[in-house]
Amino acid sequence: MKSLVALVSMGLFSHPAPAPLAAPAPATVIVTAPRTDYPFKVGERFQYSAKLGILRLGTAWMTVVGIDTLRGHESFVFEFGLDAKAPFYSSTNILKSWTGTEDLISRRFTQDLVENGKERKRYYDIFPDSLIYTQEQRPGTIKPTVAAPLDDAAFFYFLRTLTLEVGKTYRYERYFRAEVNPVVIKAVKREKMEMPDDSEINCIVLNPVVGDDGLFAPRSQAMLWITDDPRHIPVQIRAKLPFGTVTLRLEKITQAPGT
Repeated sequence: MKSLVALVSMGLFSHPAPAPLAAPAPATVIVTAPRTDYPFKVGERFQYSAKLGILRLGTAWMTVVGIDTLRGHESFVFEFGLDAKAPFYSSTNILKSWTGTEDLISRRFTQDLVENGKERKRYYDIFPDSLIYTQEQRPGTIKPTVAAPLDDAAFFYFLRTLTLEVGKTYRYERYFRAEVNPVVIKAVKREKMEMPDDSEINCIVLNPVVGDDGLFAPRSQAMLWITDDPRHIPVQIRAKLPFGTVTLRLEKITQAPGT
């Protein structure tokens, strides 16, 4: 059980595991309203049940934490997290993204993973103007990025801004690790899904493919259900992994203040 939960808790995409170093000081988050109209706002939070087959592994969440200014760019602070527990094992995995409010470009991405009390951190600074990114845990290492990069957490919010047509396939050179591109999104079909308030809503079922490892690898046959309305809420994520099918299902919505 420990190994299964550990694999699920590693996050949306697989990354090499560098030796951990001291993390940079966290940025100060200022909670204000963004200047641009998006289908999401500061304070919005989605909570998901995380299951392996019928076995509940824990709780996941996706939220717009606030607005920060990073290197002169006003940025959303997005967070995607997963708490997983099993006998003799516990894990918390939190991904955070600093993504521009005006251009929806990622400029910082962090991952904080704690397994049975042992911490592992991966902190990236992304410089789209210079087409490079760096990693705090690997000083002096510079790698190529793309002109309009997105990280793992920002990817979901980018999807929510798109108008997708069933039957079409979309390709984007936007993942911040240039060698992992392209991101491929297939709009497979429409399907009704039940929301946390027991209402039913039409959803578009997407097949996102990113890289060759992790939850969205081609062999995972991952599916993502988003509401077919202006909100584009992620309702469910399902992926076939070597040890079974993992499902994240929306169970609670916290609306942004004032909505």
